[in-house]
Amino acid sequence: MTYCVGLRLNSGLVFMSDTRTNAGVDNFSITTKMFTFNVPGERVITLMTAGNLATTQSLISLLEERSISTPDRNPTILELPTMFQVARLVGATLKDVIETSSPDHPTAGSKFRASVIVGGQIKGGQPTLFMIYPEGNFIEITDDSPFFQIGEAKYGKPILVRAYDPDMSFEDTIKLLMVSFDSTIKANLSVGMPLDLQLYETDSYTVSNQPRIEADDAYFQEISESWGDALRAALMQLPSYTRS
Repeated sequence: MTYCVGLRLNSGLVFMSDTRTNAGVDNFSITTKMFTFNVPGERVITLMTAGNLATTQSLISLLEERSISTPDRNPTILELPTMFQVARLVGATLKDVIETSSPDHPTAGSKFRASVIVGGQIKGGQPTLFMIYPEGNFIEITDDSPFFQIGEAKYGKPILVRAYDPDMSFEDTIKLLMVSFDSTIKANLSVGMPLDLQLYETDSYTVSNQPRIEADDAYFQEISESWGDALRAALMQLPSYTRS
């Protein structure tokens, strides 16, 4: 399982993903689910993937392979003029990979299904995010829906809905996402550390901050413990139930 979040602020974009790809009593594996295509000064495009690992790896490999421009090819992910066209390319490539892997099954129901968050900025446009579905179709972020989640989304969504503000600083947004991921990790064994984080500042056209947050990260541990304490304290301050 997976948990990934892409979130738009007035100051830019924030991406966070877990790295667990398999879970069991004694079977865990780790791999990155965040991939970036960057032409410094001109574009930054980031993808986060969830679903069948073979499908997502094939998707990224094809996009990387096809990013090498040749005269007989259509514009690549590094050449397309808008993020909308990038989303169309990623969606079409994902659909092709799934159909090739499972030609006799509907895309949506295939065991090879996967979904993608793609976001970034191309010079001349605004930073934006898209959610791409296994069928290849997609939706774009809006003011009413300012973040996307893929994978195991339900446990970490309530805090995002309640606390998100487009004027938040990057620092406060990282804190918000850490609470969201901590809630998910505690509720579902199939989501786990380390976490990959990327910050993109509007009109920078470069990625200057892309840390990996390990399980023993002191700040993450402090957030986890403090959030648990704060929840317990808030619960005790609520009015007690009166039995009739």
